[in-house]
Amino acid sequence: MGESMNSKKYKLKIRNITFSILILIFTIGFFISVYNIIKWKLDNDKINKQIDKIYNNVEINETIDDNYTKIIEQTDQIQKSNPYWDFIKMNLIDVDFKKLKSINSSTKGWIKINGTNINYPFVQDNDNEYYLNHSFDKSYNKAGWVFLDYRNNIKLIDKNTIIYAHSRLDNTMFGSLKKILKNSWYDNPNNHVIRMSTEHHNTLWQIFSIYIINTTNDYIKVSFDNKEFKDFGQMLLERSKYNFNTSINEDDKILTLSTCYNKTKKVVMHAKLIKIKNK
Repeated sequence: MGESMNSKKYKLKIRNITFSILILIFTIGFFISVYNIIKWKLDNDKINKQIDKIYNNVEINETIDDNYTKIIEQTDQIQKSNPYWDFIKMNLIDVDFKKLKSINSSTKGWIKINGTNINYPFVQDNDNEYYLNHSFDKSYNKAGWVFLDYRNNIKLIDKNTIIYAHSRLDNTMFGSLKKILKNSWYDNPNNHVIRMSTEHHNTLWQIFSIYIINTTNDYIKVSFDNKEFKDFGQMLLERSKYNFNTSINEDDKILTLSTCYNKTKKVVMHAKLIKIKNK
């Protein structure tokens, strides 16, 4: 015998309810996506306005080496063909921090990396959470800002100075850090340096390692004993996607940049201090 009329009506009702629920879920998901896109765009517009304001009001100059400039002594023999010899001739950058600190008194420095969009002031708070969702002027913004690890002392320059920022789709903040993974970026030696300016000194750093890694905290240590640091430096060298023809020893100081590659991985860059000018 066939199904009863009541049974057919019941199954049809269940199908209609299921279909209605699916339509409701799809509609809610659609509007949440639209909201997130609009919110991202608004946050992005605010960040870009801040960046433009900073660039229009802050004076950045290149400085010529003088008696206050120190080349960090290298313990290994460096071949004459190594770009290191060109790097140490590069001018440092010097930034006037008065206007920056009038906007945000927590400003600690300015960082610039060739071949990327990274050319920003960086800040510091008493944790590593605040600037994940606050911009340079401390207004709430999920784009965040470029910030120094709360454990670091930028005046003393720790063994490992760590700077973070979000990887934005429009390449702002550390969004352009993904470019370092391309052969075209690596093939230009002029990209292999980082210039930094603080209230205390202007510095030049030679990049020695770049890589993608599953999220971990083993590269964001800031203090070591000599044996630990030597092993730490070797670990970072061995992780690099490219060979930068340089080495790390126990006397070196490292600069680390870290950002998200996706939900489970990070893009990381490491450089060592090769020139400094105290103010």
